Amino acid sequence: MKTLAAILVETKNPLVLEELEIPKLAPGQVLVEVAYSGVCHTQILECNGYRGADPFLPHCLGHEGSGTVCEIGVGVRKVKVGQRVILSWIKGSGADVPGTIYSWNGKNVNAGGLTTFSQYSVVSENRLTVLPDSISLSDGAFLGCAVPTGVGAVVNTGTIRPGNSIAVFGVGGVGSFAIAGACLSGCSPIIALDVREERLRIAKSIGATHCIDVLQESPLDQIREIVPGGLDVAVECSGQTSAMEMALASVRAQGGIAVIVGNARHGQHIEVNPKELNCGKQLRGTWGGDNIPDHDFQRYIHMIDAGTLAFDWLRSEPYSLMSVNQAMWDLEQGMSLRPLIKIAV
Repeated sequence: MKTLAAILVETKNPLVLEELEIPKLAPGQVLVEVAYSGVCHTQILECNGYRGADPFLPHCLGHEGSGTVCEIGVGVRKVKVGQRVILSWIKGSGADVPGTIYSWNGKNVNAGGLTTFSQYSVVSENRLTVLPDSISLSDGAFLGCAVPTGVGAVVNTGTIRPGNSIAVFGVGGVGSFAIAGACLSGCSPIIALDVREERLRIAKSIGATHCIDVLQESPLDQIREIVPGGLDVAVECSGQTSAMEMALASVRAQGGIAVIVGNARHGQHIEVNPKELNCGKQLRGTWGGDNIPDHDFQRYIHMIDAGTLAFDWLRSEPYSLMSVNQAMWDLEQGMSLRPLIKIAV
């Protein structure tokens, strides 16, 4: 059996669309017909070589999506053939199977435990969560990364409380869901910071109480004017080291928390004044919002069903798999908040 897939053959070059031979399932693996895939800045970093040397070339890409189970390997108990599923890079329960190797004209093409830029994908059992019929496959794709990372960074990593003040640096796809998580948690004020006016407009529609264009205003001065004593929580989602440093500078002494979500380019570093930590500020990293998929994903599903977590603002005309390079370009240029690829061709 073969699948059409977008392959990264060489960094700094467009993805190549080719047919791959699908290997026989190993125990703990699942064959999924992919319906939709989201596109994340992580893929841009990989394609441009911004994550350093890539020892796995050529390889498949994509780490959030939705689809339908076609076949299950020996020992799989979590999903059944015919079930709709969320595909996520975040590990849940079930078998944790090493990456798959596809075949392409006699060459090996690597893949991790999950890839989504393909019609069919061999997925490790622990990267799957059943998607209820109440949620569309197109919306379900964002439950693989954007939703849990953004909301989770606030409620899990940031341990936010009702009435806490918060700022989100960078309100793209993940940052917008961080704003949504802050609203769900009863935060006030909720400050959105970005370089793009359209993104700030969307953040305002989601529930941001204040919006700061960092190209027009001094972010720290503006934040200190809104919250003189410093923020309870700051969440950085831009991947810019300067924003990471500002996030720490913006939180209050004795308990303020700065959460770093964004991925900086390989070789970039941040500077931390130890006095920031001596005064009781906390600098926290997060692994995809620190979610436990079997628990947290169900929580987000219930929120969507209840109408408390909505993302009409995110929906747009999906790209085709044949247009995957355009989707990547549009995301990199800030022309799309979170591109969605409809995989069926």
